[in-house]
Amino acid sequence: MARYTGPKTRIARKFGEAIFGTDKYFEKRGYAPGQHGLSKKRKTPSEYAIQLAEKQKAKYTYGLLERQFRNLFEKASRKKGVTGENLLKLLEARLDNTIFRLGFAKSRNQGRQLVTHKHVTVNGEVVNIPSYTLRPGDKVAIRERSKNLEVVQSSISGKGKKFNWLVIDEKGVEGTFVDFPERDQIPENINEQLIVELYSK
Repeated sequence: MARYTGPKTRIARKFGEAIFGTDKYFEKRGYAPGQHGLSKKRKTPSEYAIQLAEKQKAKYTYGLLERQFRNLFEKASRKKGVTGENLLKLLEARLDNTIFRLGFAKSRNQGRQLVTHKHVTVNGEVVNIPSYTLRPGDKVAIRERSKNLEVVQSSISGKGKKFNWLVIDEKGVEGTFVDFPERDQIPENINEQLIVELYSK
């Protein structure tokens, strides 16, 4: 599956947020890229442009391409509850994202790489599909032979954030996906309602 591999800071500057995490280059120039980045004469974006930008921000944040994102939205719309919140819950339940949230990787891209290279198990079985959707009670771990990898050790040595829907056993480099998170527990600055409105057109 193809994925975006271009300059991340440029994308972050486009949205005016460091969506890929701490970025010293974004901090130096947090305005939009291009020669008119600092200009205040930019046109007021249309309603469609605002909705599209929000969808793009969500896609880049979680590392999905258009078809993947669309399929996930359709899955969210079929579930009971609020479609926008369901979408974010499904995004958070992805295996690559969970590896990142557990602190076993410093970014979602790094989490994705650990999964595709077969360093991750779910309930004791190796899973190499980054988009794998976890279910409540699933146990996620780094394989025994992979625990000493430099990328894993450097990630777990840092002070990561704790999330209510995940229980972490740092000594065993494993964790449990307790349940799907509630919207107010998800820290990403995404207005999911705009995405729903865009796909409803």
